[in-house]
Amino acid sequence: MRENEADRLVARARHSAACGYAVAGIDTSGCGDRPRSAADEELRAGLRRATEAGEPVDEVFECLVGRLVERAVPGWRTTLDALLALPEIGGPVGYSGWTAVGIHRAAVEPSIAAAGFFAGGYVPRAQREEAGQLTLPLLFLLQWDDQGNPRQRALDLFDAFGSAEKTLHANPGGHTGTPWFQVEDRNRFLDRHLK
Repeated sequence: MRENEADRLVARARHSAACGYAVAGIDTSGCGDRPRSAADEELRAGLRRATEAGEPVDEVFECLVGRLVERAVPGWRTTLDALLALPEIGGPVGYSGWTAVGIHRAAVEPSIAAAGFFAGGYVPRAQREEAGQLTLPLLFLLQWDDQGNPRQRALDLFDAFGSAEKTLHANPGGHTGTPWFQVEDRNRFLDRHLK
């Protein structure tokens, strides 16, 4: 994980902890400092080649992100089970973060009662289909000018969510430009549904 990205995530986590939440974050297998398999490296190299050549990248992302999402569930389940076993931590559970992983986590983890998703990032077909199964309250944050993540795809995903209570917040700016007040809004959203 790049340093400024890690700093942003740590700042968000500290803010949530200061609001009374127990906070956990883990890198998905093959991300951050976690080792990548040869298949991961091959997919990443294919993505670089396609990007540099100006070729379509959706199928490469489909494979790469799909693998990351599938491998994320066991690590998150282990982490969540360990945290909920602590006497000072109880449910309900909220999720905030990467959309593709969050959709899949919420679809397979009944303890997640509310979720905040950052719309940037590729969401595989399997998770776009799972989005219709979600009925928990959702907050969906969209950076309107995120060049790497087509706006219409994010809007279509928002429409696909099966939740009766879903909110879309869109802000101008690129992928990493989410305004700080959205972190505060996310905590208010979680307060409404978890406290």
